[in-house]
Amino acid sequence: QVQLVESGGGLVQPGGSLRLSCAASRIIFNFYTMAWYRQAPGKQRELVASITGGATTNYADSVKGRFTISRDNAKKSVDLQMTNLLPEDTAVYYCNAETLNRALNYWGQGTQVTVSS
Repeated sequence: QVQLVESGGGLVQPGGSLRLSCAASRIIFNFYTMAWYRQAPGKQRELVASITGGATTNYADSVKGRFTISRDNAKKSVDLQMTNLLPEDTAVYYCNAETLNRALNYWGQGTQVTVSS
């Protein structure tokens, strides 16, 4: 069974930084576009950033210039470096893996990020 396990969430002050990591297992990692989504209380889940197997990246406008997504195909991991965090970045962050044809899609269990003074 495919597993995506996130780590690195926590409480941080506005302006601070956090690095989220997602470790994948039991998938042919290079075949998947990896992404981070987030869901704040009372809001819909939204795409934060994605990265294809060829390392093409895409970011939500709200995080451009502050967040960086990267992947290590050998380690089957994807990271999200978050800087200059804002209170509105508070959410549960989810790791996602999806094949290009969208036939296969997997989610991690989520990790809480809270930005507060």
